[in-house]
Amino acid sequence: MDPLWILAAFILGFAAYRVGLPPLVGYLIAGFALQSFGVSGGETLDRIADLGVMLLLFTIGLKLKIRSLLRPEIWAGASIHMIITIIIFGSGIFVLSVLGWSGFNALDFKLCILLAFALSFSSTVFAVKVLEDKGEMSSLHGRVSIGVLIMQDIFAVLFLTFSTGKIPSPWAIALIAGLLMIRPLLFAVLSRVGHRELLLLFSVFLALGLGAAGFEFVGLKPDLGALVLGVLVAGHPKTGEMSNILLSFKDLFLVGFFLSIGLSGAPTLQALGIAGFLAIAVAFKIVLFFFLFTRFKLRARTSLLTSFSLANYSEFGLLVGSIGVKNGWIGHEWLTIIAIALSISFILASPLNAAAHSIFDRWAERLRAFQSKTRHPEDQPLDPGDAQIAVFGMGRVGTAAYEEMRARQGDIVIGVDFDADVVKNHQAAGRNVILGDATDIDFWARVRMGRNEKLRLVMLAMSKHAANMQAVKELSVNNFDGIIAATAQFDDQVEELKEAGVQGAFNFYAEAGYGFAEHVCQALDDKGRRQSEPDET
Repeated sequence: MDPLWILAAFILGFAAYRVGLPPLVGYLIAGFALQSFGVSGGETLDRIADLGVMLLLFTIGLKLKIRSLLRPEIWAGASIHMIITIIIFGSGIFVLSVLGWSGFNALDFKLCILLAFALSFSSTVFAVKVLEDKGEMSSLHGRVSIGVLIMQDIFAVLFLTFSTGKIPSPWAIALIAGLLMIRPLLFAVLSRVGHRELLLLFSVFLALGLGAAGFEFVGLKPDLGALVLGVLVAGHPKTGEMSNILLSFKDLFLVGFFLSIGLSGAPTLQALGIAGFLAIAVAFKIVLFFFLFTRFKLRARTSLLTSFSLANYSEFGLLVGSIGVKNGWIGHEWLTIIAIALSISFILASPLNAAAHSIFDRWAERLRAFQSKTRHPEDQPLDPGDAQIAVFGMGRVGTAAYEEMRARQGDIVIGVDFDADVVKNHQAAGRNVILGDATDIDFWARVRMGRNEKLRLVMLAMSKHAANMQAVKELSVNNFDGIIAATAQFDDQVEELKEAGVQGAFNFYAEAGYGFAEHVCQALDDKGRRQSEPDET
């Protein structure tokens, strides 16, 4: 990567971070800034961007459950939303064309529908990045968002197949069948490959070699190949470790993706005007998603958070635009327009998603009016009953905390996690764990209406600092006057938690070292006592 790209991305990414925006907003602006000085991305940056997207899709596949795509809120929600968006956007663009608006006057009805199709997609890269940063990939709204995006990817593959006339090779079926046959072999290798560089190399081989390159060879999208390989090995115990070991590489390459968006074209005043108009139209997509999700019995909160995750245009729009340009259907200026609209939608959606919980809290009563009378089975607010101590986030740290508190305090301890599969696993192991979300205002309202007037101790052990901070805010809003304890990964996060009102904030890396030393000292004391005891024989 060119040092100038890195410097510009760092400076503007850091500036965005310091004002409370995701760094990706700074990367986009860096791309536009570099482009204005005549800097071009070229093949190198495009390749870096492609690697980032393929690694991203591979890690999505590692967490994806195919059966989730069969849920009505996903396959029907995605399909209905796309059809309505194409009809409304296509008709609107056609009206502007008939009225002779500059930039639209050369479009016939078919091209209007083509542009509407391009604008009906949401960005997988953006949504996953936002969900990962907030630690909400496994939440219900995170899983619904990813499911909708996967459905959109399937529609994209079908479009590319028919629009380019590039029919997949007959060997495509043979490749997929062969992958299914060698799945046990892949699992065996994963079990024996260790935990460091060999696991990293094998993960990259699966994503970029066997997946992306294999699918491209038989005429399928390489991105799809990376996703399919992720799904193929998703059942292995090491998938979490694979995702973690690829995290830094994926994030670095995705910087190239956001830079390439900004470098894709020089904006003119006309292009900026049209792009701004299209960016405003994203509000229609948000409202439509929210309405559809509530019709599929999701709560207003889940529907809103999911809609915000999808509140943007997709990089796929650029691909549709490039196909249109190559075939002589539309002018090259539309590539620039779509790129600018995409960038603006990212910039607007970033603070929207960052403030999503606060926005719902403020408008909760009005938004709940759109909920259906019955609830989705996985979207039921739950009552913790008589529990007085709740541990939120039942990962390794949360589980250890739960076990220790249970041993000391007994049945008044309960675990809470927003991942339904995690909850089921803990329940199967005999732990008192329920499905719930500490960042959910509805959950806390339900807690206060339960048999127990209020909890006396809340332990926040969620993996993302932002989620722990939001939970502290919800507790404050609900006038919680018990004790709050929380974990953090860094000392500055510990200080931020304390400033927010947390009585016990702990750096779990430091605490792990302290606990390790305690165990060693205990073992040494036990050994010393045994050696000092007289031999009774």
